[in-house]
Amino acid sequence: MKKTFKLTHPRLKAPRHVEAIKHEVKKYIRRERRKILPEGVDFWDFDCRFGDDEAGSTVVHLSDINKSIDQAVSKQLKSFYLEILVKPGHRSKKPKRECTIEKDDS
Repeated sequence: MKKTFKLTHPRLKAPRHVEAIKHEVKKYIRRERRKILPEGVDFWDFDCRFGDDEAGSTVVHLSDINKSIDQAVSKQLKSFYLEILVKPGHRSKKPKRECTIEKDDS
């Protein structure tokens, strides 16, 4: 998804329109996560960029999209650019920790 969202709407009030934008983003992410995973892929990962326009967009984490939208609203921007690209993700194994339990010989 590469899209420029307008924060003004002729009929909807601003808070309602912002919630509609957030819902559209969540719906896109859910739809992409439901797709069948290719062989050897553990999960769907996302590359996200957010900014005032496409040229000035910066990398953001998926969980920070709603915060970025709220910041755009607080800055009273007319529109913002959001890019969400799907990529295959691979889980990395955590290093095993050794548990040492000392017995008390009392």
